[in-house]
Amino acid sequence: MKYFKFLYSLLAILFFLSCSKKVLDRPPLTSYVDAEFWRNEDDLRMYANAFYPNYFNGYNTSFTVDYTPVRGYTFNDDLTGKNVQSNFESTVPTSRGSASETADWLGQYSGPTWDFAWVRKANVMIDRLDNVMKPKISDAAYKHWMAVARFFRAYEYSRLVSVFGDVPYFDQVVSNLDLPTLYKDRDNRGVVMDKVYDDLKYVLANIRDNDGTQFLNKYIAAAFISRFMLFEGTFEHYHGLDATRAKKYLEFSVEAANIVMTSNKYNFSRDFKSLFSSESLAGHPEVLLYRVYDPALTITHAIGSYQNGTEVVGVDANLVLIKSFLANDGKVWQNSSVPNASSFYIADLVKTRDPRFEASFIDKVNGASATLLYGFKFASREAITYIGKSYPPAWGSSTNTSDAPVMRLAEVVLNWIEAKAVLAQYYGGAAVTQADLDKSVNAIRNRPLDAAAIAKGVVKTAPLQLAALPVDPTKDVDVPDLIWEIRRERRMEFVFEHTRLLDLKRWKKLSNMDFSTNPDYLLGPWVNLQTELPSLLTTANIGTVKVKKVDGTIVTWNGSNAASMTGFYMVTNGQNRNAFTDKSYLSPVGQAQISQYADMGFKLTQTKGW
Repeated sequence: MKYFKFLYSLLAILFFLSCSKKVLDRPPLTSYVDAEFWRNEDDLRMYANAFYPNYFNGYNTSFTVDYTPVRGYTFNDDLTGKNVQSNFESTVPTSRGSASETADWLGQYSGPTWDFAWVRKANVMIDRLDNVMKPKISDAAYKHWMAVARFFRAYEYSRLVSVFGDVPYFDQVVSNLDLPTLYKDRDNRGVVMDKVYDDLKYVLANIRDNDGTQFLNKYIAAAFISRFMLFEGTFEHYHGLDATRAKKYLEFSVEAANIVMTSNKYNFSRDFKSLFSSESLAGHPEVLLYRVYDPALTITHAIGSYQNGTEVVGVDANLVLIKSFLANDGKVWQNSSVPNASSFYIADLVKTRDPRFEASFIDKVNGASATLLYGFKFASREAITYIGKSYPPAWGSSTNTSDAPVMRLAEVVLNWIEAKAVLAQYYGGAAVTQADLDKSVNAIRNRPLDAAAIAKGVVKTAPLQLAALPVDPTKDVDVPDLIWEIRRERRMEFVFEHTRLLDLKRWKKLSNMDFSTNPDYLLGPWVNLQTELPSLLTTANIGTVKVKKVDGTIVTWNGSNAASMTGFYMVTNGQNRNAFTDKSYLSPVGQAQISQYADMGFKLTQTKGW
């Protein structure tokens, strides 16, 4: 189902259902719209469809970067740009709030601004189900659509909590005359997430197993629940907030993921590259939900263009990320017996590392990358054949038409195994077994390889063995070996996707964003510029282009030392970001929002640390 096809004809109706001037201060629905709109399941479906592009963003549309891979999720420790790295926010903004359903997201926090428009939209649906629709539809239909509404309310609150921590919780439509409720202060994040937990329990108990192709159903909902509950459970645990809640949320993550995994509806029988560069994901066995792009519906994107080998993203994969990839014998590069495992030439990395490396990066140096390692996970192999030529619409500008995976099985199984491992390590849960690893991490590693990868000499990575976990000399001392390897698996699997910054935040590892802790953050792969990219060795680049030898010696291009320009590529003028503190885990509320409360005689508490 091309779920965006139906939305545009309803914009006028939906505008009147949801527009406002202040947060939650909405004019009442007109009696005409209420009387004419809430009639049957078709109307409920049309109303629910408006949530899809907000929550199931895929590659978004046109050049929009909100919640997109490659262009949106660029603020993390995997990626480095030239000059000074992007800084964390250091002062309270003048304003951080909106009442618009099209409000911008916050890239540094991977979530929404202080905006409750979507909460209200979900509460409107809940209210109309209870007060208008219930007599008109069957009990089963009522429960299903209530589950849909509560799912989206829970989704929004999960995002708001991930950004702001404590937020005011609203479980019903608030009258614009009810000022004490409109201007209530924040509720504790645990209280809010308990409400989210209750909503999501209702969802799993009542949503339809199948509501039609590409519509929200039990399995799609369960997959997202595994994400929400893993995030909050591990955040509560690693930040020492509430052990009881951490355990409850992690157990729910396992429960939800298990629903998907035991359904036998999805599997890893297609290659990794096919997930991100296919014109159609219909029938893809690993994909639970995807977003369709079709020029006939004027729905296209630009994400493939920014991995076509020519367009510049500005931040690219650094040496820390490169070194995190396992060799294909399942060992870290320092201990691997794979020939050339200690070589960091891109051509050798392609052959010696986990296959996801070859599927994610162009196999030669590329000057359009700040680190010379250019990502092409979201572009097809055909796309990069147009380097130096004119690109077709599919891989140029904002006319890309490849479908976007919104939820896929790999995330579900990695959520599942991590939640199980944390429960086992800290909360008395059942120990992780080899069978658990085989149906999660090792199932992913056993994906088939496509012909192009095989032709390059790429081979599958050896299974993760519980009795012989990799020995990583760079492992954080406070993380058990098994959990460390599960985290590594996420890193290899989700390069350029939505997870990395949120993972660092929930693990309480934001210190990884301090690039002074490891000089490899400001380096790229090992290169021989004289033979691999002589176009960099120009007069204009004298004194700018540099490489670093293994012993730390830096060689600077001086116009006549081309033969010496071999080493780890140094990102041009690469410098660490400004110092930051633990307050950066959460966003401040804007001064305008605090002042608005005060003007009405109420108090909005600022985020802790700000």
